[in-house]
Amino acid sequence: MDQTDAKRIAARSALAHLPEQGVIGLGSGSTARLFVEGVSELVRAGRHLIGVPTSMESRDLAEVLGIPLLTEAGPWPIEVNVDGADEVSPELDLIKGGGGCHTREKVVNEAARMNVVIVDETKIVAALGEKFPIPVEVLAFGHHNTAAALARFGRVELRRIGGQPFRTDTGGLIYDVQTGPIEDPRSLDGNIRAIPGVVETGLFLGRADLVLVAGSGGVRELRRK
Repeated sequence: MDQTDAKRIAARSALAHLPEQGVIGLGSGSTARLFVEGVSELVRAGRHLIGVPTSMESRDLAEVLGIPLLTEAGPWPIEVNVDGADEVSPELDLIKGGGGCHTREKVVNEAARMNVVIVDETKIVAALGEKFPIPVEVLAFGHHNTAAALARFGRVELRRIGGQPFRTDTGGLIYDVQTGPIEDPRSLDGNIRAIPGVVETGLFLGRADLVLVAGSGGVRELRRK
């Protein structure tokens, strides 16, 4: 099974955890996109599901596929939120933000009664930071000062697309902080968030209720204890 097939299986398995009707969070990224496509099939079949997208890309896709959406302002009575992740630790803590949507993703995550994470088995790590840097969204104002403060935690790189600084849907910039394996994610998250100019980190700690992991043996369910 290749990675694309694994993502598709993980995304499809999440559909079984949706309510018969109600509000659901629509995640961002390649695996979540496959989930959104599956939701559209349920809606066409008559399920009364209303989405809250975590990015403009997810909103555009949902609109094209005919999924009813709530406004961005909230509040949202989200029953289940389904999203992907870049890393998943044994404690089911996550690194997210490879697509640059982690601030909005965290807002939707916080509003949901249940958070389901869909990944392929390559995203499972022994410790956060093992493979992936921590994406940190920052204000554009004074961002070089913010980057200098972030540098005490690891190598810092401004994310660029086509040679230009990447801009998030909320107008911020992203610095990727290469920490290596993280011994104390909660302490690190607090220290980064305390820096003036930091909007949000890609550390999602204690925010996954169920992780669906697809691999050669099928789909494993990992639940938060």
